[in-house]
Amino acid sequence: MPPLMADAPKPPEASLEIQLDDDVANGQYVNMALVNHTETEFTLDFIYVQPHQPRAKVRSRVILNPKHLKRLLVAMQAGVANYEARYGPLVMSDDGSSMN
Repeated sequence: MPPLMADAPKPPEASLEIQLDDDVANGQYVNMALVNHTETEFTLDFIYVQPHQPRAKVRSRVILNPKHLKRLLVAMQAGVANYEARYGPLVMSDDGSSMN
């Protein structure tokens, strides 16, 4: 009797080589983000708003499924916690209150 698929040995995990093109590596400065969602996906628009200008341009759009967005949120929360542990609390408003 042949082995079931669940019993088949799994191949070793291959390492993932990630390419980063020069224009992407330079990044984009943004100072605003919009989050929209449907039942099946989240859309994140990253925008640069220039002072005293009536229009702003979306610099990048990222579309994720809900589970991936949740993993990203957890990773970002951990990154902020690490940042604050090293540099102190981030302040969100002029009154000195922190983000927490």
